[in-house]
Amino acid sequence: MKRPEGFDAPAPAAPDSTRTPARAPRQKQAPPVEPAKRPAPKTPKPKPEPTQKPARPPRPSSDRLAASELRAAERARRRHDRRELKRFTRRARQRRVAWVAGIGAVAMLVLLSLGAVYSPLLALREIRVDGTSRLDAAQLVDAVDGQLEVPLALLDESRIREELGEFTLIRSYTTELLPPGTLIIHIVERTPIGTIARGSGFDLVDPAGVVITSTPERTPGMPLIAVAGDDVGSTAFRSAAEVLLALPPDFLAQVDEVTASTRDDVTLVLSGSNQRVEWGSAEGSDHKARVLAALVAIHGGSGPGLYDVSAPGTAVFRAD
Repeated sequence: MKRPEGFDAPAPAAPDSTRTPARAPRQKQAPPVEPAKRPAPKTPKPKPEPTQKPARPPRPSSDRLAASELRAAERARRRHDRRELKRFTRRARQRRVAWVAGIGAVAMLVLLSLGAVYSPLLALREIRVDGTSRLDAAQLVDAVDGQLEVPLALLDESRIREELGEFTLIRSYTTELLPPGTLIIHIVERTPIGTIARGSGFDLVDPAGVVITSTPERTPGMPLIAVAGDDVGSTAFRSAAEVLLALPPDFLAQVDEVTASTRDDVTLVLSGSNQRVEWGSAEGSDHKARVLAALVAIHGGSGPGLYDVSAPGTAVFRAD
């Protein structure tokens, strides 16, 4: 049985010494075979340790609890003391600031006051007078201008009083300072109520009996006041003055003379007629004045007669 051709290699021939030996064919080198990697050894997982329950802390004794509470109370007290100290310090600081501010304000006021007193910017430069009718305002200014250029705060009030006291027509006055350098004098003049005949002249007097002016002739429109001894300090003069002040202005212009010897026998004489008024005392003068006005409206043209209003409830007119 023949073997299939191509499976077995041919038999080698006998070497020929005369021939050049043929070059052996180059054999392909097989690629190097990498050594197989060994798997890394597995690290064995640590076995979990069996869990142990935490040991329960020992219960503190009552002494330890008391000591702990005492320490906590002490810490709380110290915190409270620190807070109180801070609050007290803050209040004390605020009080000090308030005191310093108040003292500073007072000191500033004192300095400003001293500056105002002695500053030439607030010196007297102008004098004004108002409220005069019979007096000359220029004369009053000339009387008190001796204190010009004096600081307003240093004006001498007593000196002004003495200088204005020379004018008997001044009943009262008030002064007003108007910075930076003005003095205003408000005058209240005396109101004359009548004249008193003395010697060869007549004195114009006010309700207090102060002589306003003296003239050789009687002042027109002023009633003549006749009292015992021409004494302006007597009760008779005071009663007569009170009666004149109670009369309405339109009726006062009709009075020509007032006589009184005591405080209870005041008598009026009306001008332009022979009519008189028996007034009596000065008590109830306002009511008597209204009753008299009503009687005069009825009997004003009845000729000479006497109006008796000494008892206002039974006032009458008796013709002469």
